[in-house]
Amino acid sequence: MNKWIEKDLEYIWHPCSQMKDYETLSPAVIARGEGVYLYDTDGKRYVDVISSWWCNLLGHCNPKINQAVKKQIDELEHVIFANFTHKPAITLCERLSKILPEGLCKFNFSDNGSSAIEAAMKVSFQYHEQTGNPQKTRFMALTDAYHGETIGALSVGDCDLYTKLYKPILMDIVRIEGPDCFRCPYGKERENCNCECAQKAAEQFKKYGRETSALLVEPLLQGSAGMKIYPPLYLKKLRELCDEYNVHLIADEIATGFGRTGKMFAFQHAGVSPDIMCLSKGLSGGYMPCAMFVTTKKIYDAFYDEYNSGKAFMHSHTYSGNPLACAAANAVLDIMEDGSVLRKANENAIYFNKIIKEKFLSHKNVGEIRSIGLINAIELVKNKETKEPFDGKLRTGYQIYKKALQKGVILRPLGDIIYFNPPLIIERKDMDFVTDVALECLNEVLPE
Repeated sequence: MNKWIEKDLEYIWHPCSQMKDYETLSPAVIARGEGVYLYDTDGKRYVDVISSWWCNLLGHCNPKINQAVKKQIDELEHVIFANFTHKPAITLCERLSKILPEGLCKFNFSDNGSSAIEAAMKVSFQYHEQTGNPQKTRFMALTDAYHGETIGALSVGDCDLYTKLYKPILMDIVRIEGPDCFRCPYGKERENCNCECAQKAAEQFKKYGRETSALLVEPLLQGSAGMKIYPPLYLKKLRELCDEYNVHLIADEIATGFGRTGKMFAFQHAGVSPDIMCLSKGLSGGYMPCAMFVTTKKIYDAFYDEYNSGKAFMHSHTYSGNPLACAAANAVLDIMEDGSVLRKANENAIYFNKIIKEKFLSHKNVGEIRSIGLINAIELVKNKETKEPFDGKLRTGYQIYKKALQKGVILRPLGDIIYFNPPLIIERKDMDFVTDVALECLNEVLPE
């Protein structure tokens, strides 16, 4: 065994892992990265088709982002962000304000997605407390939601894998039965339905809208639920309900922002704006821990008063507005600014989805292929006609993942959903390679 693997297993407790699995599947020790590729200490190449947990936006060791971070580290590495500021943060917020959905103009920094979610929840609660609605103390979220893994963020989540054990210590959330376009109870198709499922949201708003502070939603794509995709019309209907009941709409764009869905932000597909938007992952190109929530001047103004009024938002993170992270984020915007990266990604997205359908759709265990932007998900089922899933104890997706690693592709499925969420700069030759490997592995685990 590689000495570095031995040391890793001696000291490190990896995230989201059953460490006993590492007895038969040792961690790969990555030495360097370039574009969509990672190379381990033995020189083996892997195609990072999941963007290293969805954050690597423009490829590993992108020269322009590298240079921006190198330059910044010689100027300023960090400074307290209370009563101090710096040019990279100011520039970043000014630039983002011009491309975000309308009305989002006030930025509050944190250092990870879960923290941004919890800060947004606190702001919503405090806003209602300070504007004459102290009864608004609850939050709404969709079934199968995922918003992070700290206690507050975990509370609004609804994926049993993460939440079930901790339910005794979680907040009491109003749960809305969310869209399930693959197994639609109304017998509709996502491409041409009227989002009849939004009636479930209307029912919950009627019961709990008066006491609800905010609704949190992953726009268009519920990632950890298995890359579940729903129509933009659903967001419009949620916006109308939030307006009717004076409930904030919090958009969790941590996974969907910065071009992942084919537009810079997923909410732009719907043509409406949230009251608060949370950003992270692609914000800094996957380089540095960086997150923020962005809100409206109306919400900001409810906190603006004399200090002794007690209305300030007394919330902080040590690394809020870190200059290195802001430098990386500004470099991301430099690269994305002329739109060419996103245009090419959208052209390649058509090709990617086409070859995936050609290769996988006829397989007896492929229940559905769904896509948005470059993201493609293949849901595996035991029975194609009834859409019956596999027994989770079989870990079918995990068996495919292990075989793909041997062949140099990082898939890391969500249960039995195989997905591709590559950097926006992926080329078609790599799309051909990763889909060929995935199909080989699928057929080895589930022969036709």
